[in-house]
Amino acid sequence: MNIQLALDRMTIQEAVDMARIVQDEVDWIEVGTSLIKEFGMDSVKELKRAFPDKTIVADMKTFDNAKYEFELCFNAGADVATVMGAAPLVTVETCMETAARFGAQVMIDLLHTSTEQQNTLHQFNDAVHCIHVSKDEQEQAGHQLKNVSRQAGGVRADEGLKLAMAGGITLESLPGLMLLKPHVVIIGSAITKAADPRQAAFQIRQVMNEQRERRIYG
Repeated sequence: MNIQLALDRMTIQEAVDMARIVQDEVDWIEVGTSLIKEFGMDSVKELKRAFPDKTIVADMKTFDNAKYEFELCFNAGADVATVMGAAPLVTVETCMETAARFGAQVMIDLLHTSTEQQNTLHQFNDAVHCIHVSKDEQEQAGHQLKNVSRQAGGVRADEGLKLAMAGGITLESLPGLMLLKPHVVIIGSAITKAADPRQAAFQIRQVMNEQRERRIYG
């Protein structure tokens, strides 16, 4: 079970500094969409340069032009790149093919996908399937990733899929989300905006470990 640190709405240097503070508690480091849009592939290159042993995720949110965009990410050093699950199927297929050539991974963002679409995407069982509540939904509608059964739709870890979860996740909401046995839990503001980011990340790691032990030994 991996913690993915989401870095958004900051400079590259601020992102590097934040990741350095919590690096002992996180496994994957996400170069957020906002960093990529503002600073381009330099953001991916700098994070990979600073953390060569971490899994670097380029949150590209590709919807089209898959081969070009994914090659950009992987040539810049990303280990994982994201594609929108609502994209045309051929786009997702191209992302999978491109990642395979680079020995990299794909994360499929299930934001605003139907259960039918999610079921269709099950064929990509080498990808990580990300259950996601958007930033706008969090800020404008007050939604968070709390109702596991509603948000999961057609996605189940027991069907052999690797799951990621993202969307305003907090220390309080985390135990309930562990029911889906996620491969990756994506945490942004709960760490980056905490008074003590290192302590916040440590506490999140602690809760995840406790939940895992309960499943194994409980």
